[in-house]
Amino acid sequence: MATDNIVEISGVRFAYGDRPLLTDITLNIPRGQVVGIMGSSGCGKSTLLRLIGGQLAPQAGTVKVAGENVHELSRDALYRLRRKMGMQFQQGGLFTDLSVFENIAFQMREHTQLPESMIRDLVSMKLASVGLRGTGHLMPAELSGGMARRVGLARAIALDPMLIIYDEPFAGLDPISCTVVGNLIRKLNDALGATSIVVSYDAAESMRVIDHVYLISDGVISASGPAAEMAKSADPFVHQFLHGEPDGPVPFHYAHKAYADDLGLPARAA
Repeated sequence: MATDNIVEISGVRFAYGDRPLLTDITLNIPRGQVVGIMGSSGCGKSTLLRLIGGQLAPQAGTVKVAGENVHELSRDALYRLRRKMGMQFQQGGLFTDLSVFENIAFQMREHTQLPESMIRDLVSMKLASVGLRGTGHLMPAELSGGMARRVGLARAIALDPMLIIYDEPFAGLDPISCTVVGNLIRKLNDALGATSIVVSYDAAESMRVIDHVYLISDGVISASGPAAEMAKSADPFVHQFLHGEPDGPVPFHYAHKAYADDLGLPARAA
């Protein structure tokens, strides 16, 4: 049955071996919105993306995309669903031995029967949409970090996906490139009528373009709400994370034993 949510995650648990990572994740991604999933490094954001894409399976709970339970799909059905998703990887994820043009044309040739003349036109349009028309002949090694990220974005939207996923889209970029990429995420989502998931620990950049935010901490959704409201939240964890403050509920120091215990010294009497 069709719903207003493109992604529905309910009661998901996932662990790597005996190390629990996600203990109870429930969230919805409404159609047409840009939704941020944020949290500190290692909290399980990228793992959550792999669960949505079917690369990993949860130990408990369900992950639905466009009304389909991802982990109950056959291999062919999962591949069909993935063709409706676009993915921008952290470092661009471009094929290093293929030109910019060939990187974007690759999935058009793999998944469609379009003639080469139409593929050329479509690649040119996708590059123009990210401000890089005329770069098709360049190799990935000839691109700056910001350009590579934009080529990755052009490839992510090559087949006009219903769902676009961004994994740390601002990591390693200079301030100007961050602004350019952020603006593109917002404009392309609205122009394509798509739904976007932005996974990031860069709160300042992400909050400029997202509609709704989920914060992950200790394996659960610790806070969520419209971006504008969350930015004004007085909750100590939300405030600390979104404003990048060193002091708060999230400690700087890793939990450890007393220094004397590390040295094997007897405990000092009080």
